[in-house]
Amino acid sequence: MNGEPFRGFESHPLRHLWNLESGISNWKSVVCRKTPKALQTNMISSTRKKTVRLKSTRALSVALITTAATGCFGLRTFAQKRRPVQHLPVCGNPNLPCQTSATFEPHDLPFRVPKNTIIYDTELFYAIVLKTVGTSDQDCDVFVPERERTETQRLFPDHKVFTSRCPEPGNLSYSNTSSQHRFMAMYAGTTVAEANRMLAAVKATGKFPGANIRRMRTSFNGT
Repeated sequence: MNGEPFRGFESHPLRHLWNLESGISNWKSVVCRKTPKALQTNMISSTRKKTVRLKSTRALSVALITTAATGCFGLRTFAQKRRPVQHLPVCGNPNLPCQTSATFEPHDLPFRVPKNTIIYDTELFYAIVLKTVGTSDQDCDVFVPERERTETQRLFPDHKVFTSRCPEPGNLSYSNTSSQHRFMAMYAGTTVAEANRMLAAVKATGKFPGANIRRMRTSFNGT
């Protein structure tokens, strides 16, 4: 052949282009083969981490539920152990027997106390406050004399007349009254209507001009 000797396909310029395309093809093949495995590995790792987190979350939830249930059970048990305050009925008529386990003084307003009762007070009732004395809760020697109370009791034989004493352990205390004063009062029932009738009867005697209605409870002062 004339001219330059034939270099063959190995030395042809298109051979280099083919090699480049072949290399790129091989690279794409490698990438396409390896990428799914890498992604699969990452997905498996991610799934395992999520599973671990899910198990941890479930374990934490179970622990919280168990703790809450235990706490509720403990509170319920504690509430069951605590004895509720009992509002006991008052013995407002001195002519009727008062079935009670407690010992009351003649000037006290008695009420029915069951056996083995620890915490208690009475039901709400109305009283007519007839007289007050004293100016301090330290004036324990100042109170309405028992003689005056018994004389007043004769005027109202069906309604207990009672007097308060200094707020000391073992004495009765009366709500809605001042600790700085001792008083003499009369039981006036559990309704406003009855209390108003008794107040009218008290005022009709003309002996207690400052008489007034008071709603209260009574209980023993703690020891």
